[in-house]
Amino acid sequence: MNKKAANPEKMDFGRMCTMGIVRATEQAALAAAKFTGRGDEMAGDEAALQAMAEQLQQLPVGGKIIIGEQGYSENEQLQAGALVGSSGKHDTDIALMPLEGSSINARDLSNALSVIVIAQKNSLLKVPPIYMDKIAIGPGYEPGLVGLDRSPAENIKALAKAKGVALEGITVCILDRSRHRQLIEDVRAVGAAIRLIGDGDIAGVIQTTDPEETGIDMVLGIGGADQGILAAAALHCTGGQIEGRLVLRNKDDKRLVDRYEIADLNRIYSLDDMIGGDVSFAATGVTDGYLLDGVRRTGTGASTQSIVMRASSGTVRMIDTWHNEAAQTT
Repeated sequence: MNKKAANPEKMDFGRMCTMGIVRATEQAALAAAKFTGRGDEMAGDEAALQAMAEQLQQLPVGGKIIIGEQGYSENEQLQAGALVGSSGKHDTDIALMPLEGSSINARDLSNALSVIVIAQKNSLLKVPPIYMDKIAIGPGYEPGLVGLDRSPAENIKALAKAKGVALEGITVCILDRSRHRQLIEDVRAVGAAIRLIGDGDIAGVIQTTDPEETGIDMVLGIGGADQGILAAAALHCTGGQIEGRLVLRNKDDKRLVDRYEIADLNRIYSLDDMIGGDVSFAATGVTDGYLLDGVRRTGTGASTQSIVMRASSGTVRMIDTWHNEAAQTT
């Protein structure tokens, strides 16, 4: 009996592509890990990019990169606007970061990751590669519990009340930057604990999806706008909350905003503004973190640990994989 060819736009892309994207994050992590602790940010970033690009060409559907590589490389394979996958068409939206935390990896510090998000076509918010002020919490709370229109104290008190703990029972993750000096003082003045991280904006937000494991209840502060969208995907899959507002630093940022035709710089973007529909999220640890183990190498191969989430099913899977070097499999 003759069968019609499948229509990519009607395929269950999440089920088809979830393993495809985790294979890509695994390969990127394995490549980056060869440079862990070697002090060469560029080499680790380039290795992860190339490995991810090669793997993404095997996706069973096509994807257009909405948020792509912004690092050192001049390689255009994973830059915004590029097409990946077997169909060569814009069947899905893709956001990715082959190596989040190039400097973390180079110094062998915690929470370097490889991350990919695949979503339905035209469902990812396009943002310029500038800064974004963010607040994020994990799942299990009423919508709108926290927001950027409220003070850190108000947000922490609201979360503590909803969680049923004292203010001292809340831990907030903040990037360790001079721009956050006042924010850090404000959070400590309330009585909450702070976990400062040197880099790893996405990793920080992902940790809120499992606060019992990671100890992180909330993320506050200014980081990359691209990372905000990738992190929003994880929260969309798990039922968490995030808000973001773009932040201009200089005239170059203003030119980027104008190019993206963003009129309202004071707009607060909700999770639904950032991402919608069915979404699959995959992240693989490069170095050890609070949620994921990093790459472990032996004489015969290496192990990776990944987290994979899907919005439509609400599933969250931890995947431990052994990669046999001699077999050269992916």
